[in-house]
Amino acid sequence: RVVLTGAWETARLFRDFRHDLPVLAETSGKNAMVVTPSADLDLAVKELVASAFGHAGQKCSAASLAILVGPVARSKRFLGQLVDAVGSLEVGAPWVATTRMGPVIEPASGKLLEGLTTLGPGERWLLEPKRLDREGRLWTPGIRTGVRRGSDFHRTEYFGPVLGIMTATDLDEAIAMQNEVAYGLTAGLQSLEPEEIGRWIDRVEAGNLYVNRGTTGAIVGRQPFGGWKRSSVGAGTKAGGPNYLVGLGTWHRSATADTPSARLEPPVARIARAAAALGDEARAFVSTGAASDQAAWQEEFGVTRELAGLGVERNLLRYRTVPVTVRIAADADAGDVLRVLAAATRAGGPFEVVAEEPLPAPLAGALADLGVAHRVEAAPVLAGRVRLIGGSASALLEAAGGDPDLAIWSGEVTAAGRIELLPFLHEQSVSITAHRFGTPNGLTDGVI
Repeated sequence: RVVLTGAWETARLFRDFRHDLPVLAETSGKNAMVVTPSADLDLAVKELVASAFGHAGQKCSAASLAILVGPVARSKRFLGQLVDAVGSLEVGAPWVATTRMGPVIEPASGKLLEGLTTLGPGERWLLEPKRLDREGRLWTPGIRTGVRRGSDFHRTEYFGPVLGIMTATDLDEAIAMQNEVAYGLTAGLQSLEPEEIGRWIDRVEAGNLYVNRGTTGAIVGRQPFGGWKRSSVGAGTKAGGPNYLVGLGTWHRSATADTPSARLEPPVARIARAAAALGDEARAFVSTGAASDQAAWQEEFGVTRELAGLGVERNLLRYRTVPVTVRIAADADAGDVLRVLAAATRAGGPFEVVAEEPLPAPLAGALADLGVAHRVEAAPVLAGRVRLIGGSASALLEAAGGDPDLAIWSGEVTAAGRIELLPFLHEQSVSITAHRFGTPNGLTDGVI
């Protein structure tokens, strides 16, 4: 397998070498920082400049978009401070002590050169980038304003020292803009209003959320790192998080398993009872697995965990549901199917059941009794998350041409809730920094 961090196109390249290659990748980001009228504007400028131009903007977590809400977009003070701060960054070789922004890794070309030199419709330069060397590796930082919703700059990762400014009438529109990109790595918010923070955290689609701080610089043990959507490739989990090694191992069903003491939710209990029609072995396997799911939910997946215990910053890890296709191959075991459905039901997110061939009567009957709809579709799934039961993950990846947008969990079905719940959940890190005026964690009491 290949484990990498880089552009989504790089993951695509590896899959082009071999379509069925297992790739676990943390990939691109088109990250935005939202600034609302309730923000500390001095802090917002500081964090936006650091997030957009640290390492010359060459971080997948960099904030290459600023979405200014309402009056912030008309604030001469905010825009003046931003232009002054960015324009004062000393650009030069990294071995020069006064340098505050170094070179790009190679001469600007392609997307990056376009981002540094070409404006889109309605855009203008607040601060136009200038090339400082013959080679094209040293550029002054740039700020473009008037970036339109749905434009190239809104959606394209340029990976360099150029920031785009968008405007929104309210926070809801800003969140929609933030979510309308193909990536979901980091997202930032500058706000001192608890209701705004809570609404934003509930709705923004990214793996790492940052409130009143920069969007870069995740630290192991505080902010496990990894994104959603095209910011993550493969059946992997967050680097530095409690589940990262799961994707690097191969898990097998044990011959025996202790049944945890856990009370099942009614929909899951119905699945466990339905397994009795498939025989004692299937009943015991599904019941044990469902109890393990419930225990894992209570201990890990259903709770928000505080990491590191810092007094000046809340660092939280939580889990969000994600749509999944449960694909039943022709050779799938009926007990395995019910076991996976128990995990999907406990997770509580949207899922669909697709069978490669018509199901055996006992399994079809069990699904009908449970009210679980399924369809028969020989054509393979070509995108999204798939929990494959039986069959061949390699065949699905080959059929999809190695598309990195297809993530397949195809391991042997186990009774361990710690393993079987993961395909149905996104991990999300939330970091909320204490404010300089002394309103730290109390600002978000009851929000998360």
